[in-house]
Amino acid sequence: MHALTPLARFGGVVASGLRDVTHDPEALDSSGFWAVVADFEGRLTCARFGDVRSQPVPAPVPGRWRGPDRGDWTSSLDRAAYVDGVRRIRAHIAAGDVYQANLCRVLSAPLPVPAPDGTGSDVDALTALLARGNPAPYAGTVRLPAHGVEIATASPELFLRRAGELVESGPIKGTGRTEADLLEKDRAENVMIVDLVRNDLGRVCATGSVTVPSLCAVEPHPGLVHLVSTVRGRLGASVRWRDLLGATFPPGSVTGAPKSSALTIIEALETAPRGPYCGAIGWVDADSGRAELGVGIRTFWIDRGTGRAPVLRFGAGAGITWGSDPEREWEETELKAGRLLAIASNREPVTGTDTGTVTREKTDTYAHESAAAYAAASGRTAS
Repeated sequence: MHALTPLARFGGVVASGLRDVTHDPEALDSSGFWAVVADFEGRLTCARFGDVRSQPVPAPVPGRWRGPDRGDWTSSLDRAAYVDGVRRIRAHIAAGDVYQANLCRVLSAPLPVPAPDGTGSDVDALTALLARGNPAPYAGTVRLPAHGVEIATASPELFLRRAGELVESGPIKGTGRTEADLLEKDRAENVMIVDLVRNDLGRVCATGSVTVPSLCAVEPHPGLVHLVSTVRGRLGASVRWRDLLGATFPPGSVTGAPKSSALTIIEALETAPRGPYCGAIGWVDADSGRAELGVGIRTFWIDRGTGRAPVLRFGAGAGITWGSDPEREWEETELKAGRLLAIASNREPVTGTDTGTVTREKTDTYAHESAAAYAAASGRTAS
């Protein structure tokens, strides 16, 4: 079903008029505006669009999105399997194999059969719902039905922001309902991943240019808070996108430390591919040398498969350290998933103390900055 036209939306910018699609990262050093999706397993999809304009995320339209029933979600790891996985990671830590590793699960639910025009299963309509119920600074849509890419993301985490030779990452580690829930374990975990990200960027940045302007800042988001750090550097001469992605992908915050050991453990414990979850989703403006890629967390994607009804998927996970309590880590994945699954299932999210003010302010700021950059390049006026 390819009735829905290709489209990409990031903040206050929408791109249409698909020109070409490639899996070659060298294209990102060419020209034009590219929507980028990198699966955790390494599959890269780059789509160049010809019409890029400023446009706010539309208000939700009743019926444009028909989500799964709330009770239809299943998990690739149930509670017992996830708790056991946490214990096994702690055993690896005790043996000195790894300091920290992320353990993730993929949730799936069948979607109602859409109308012939795609009404009911348009990820851009889901993005509209997420923008209202769970605003996020790296939210967006990538809709390429003919290429098997249909994604709605409400990511709060920066993987890579680039402006010419300057590059920045914003790893998140540490999650709680409120700041009071954050533990010393959360801070230690954040510092571990900051060191990993520093090392990753150091592979392609000029010697001595990698800094940490912010460490373990508390950042509120709808329904929870995170610890967020900022790592910044200046790329070395002749570094291309292939080099930058090769040095930093997959994102350190969703793998572990050391990254190579964590990836081996992840492959052994997880029972479903992560796909775009924990990958990278965003845009590259090859003409201006600017880019912004979010970590593919808080992300939904549609798997239409072959000869079966479409399935909506969503990932949730937690970083495991020696100080992790297995049951608490399961509850963290439930906290991360609950609000968004409710939105995708056409249910109002749980209300309570609103911790989303900063997120909305950041979302508005980034959306305006992105729209202004693209508008300047095309001779338009950002709104």
